Amino acid sequence: MKVFCPYIGLLWKKHLISLYKEIFRKSIHLCAAFVPFFLARFYGATMTLLVLAGVGYTLCQILALRGISIPLVSDITDMAARARDKGKFVLGPLTLVIGIFLSALLWEQKAAATGILALAFGDGLASLAGKIFGNLHIPYTGGKTCAGSLVCFLAIFISTFCVLQNAEAALCLAVSGMLIEILPLKDFDNILIPVALGAIVHFFYM
Repeated sequence: MKVFCPYIGLLWKKHLISLYKEIFRKSIHLCAAFVPFFLARFYGATMTLLVLAGVGYTLCQILALRGISIPLVSDITDMAARARDKGKFVLGPLTLVIGIFLSALLWEQKAAATGILALAFGDGLASLAGKIFGNLHIPYTGGKTCAGSLVCFLAIFISTFCVLQNAEAALCLAVSGMLIEILPLKDFDNILIPVALGAIVHFFYM
């Protein structure tokens, strides 16, 4: 029993660290929910800032891979990085910016807002739910969980209904977003979710 107690304590510590990193990482996702507000009022400035953020982040990552640490940026990246990202270019923040930028560029305000909010709340909360309640995994999805998918569905349904005031559209987009989130796309769902859901709104519910 004495042998197993330190081992269990170590596993629990690793779980807490992983959960803390996931909360920090997804808090960045949730902050994306503020972007539609700024796009509606300062479209040009917001789009410019998104480009600068993407370019600046890319340069910082390239420097980091060459052993040059950037104060604050490197610390934030290390906090947000998954174990699979160690020693690699951390794509998550960049694909997040690209997804938001493309959605805002391709679709008009309401469609873009729907896609961006689905990314912020659906994808963001799904990972947290999966970490906390994810005992039941979905086969062939790269570790996605039933709890995460359910939360993703509910989050997208609520956020979409708030924007469009259309229950049919909210249901369609929630199912679509959940199915995209289930796919083992790693960080590229940050691009597909806002662009694809924005397209559905643009072509079918405008």
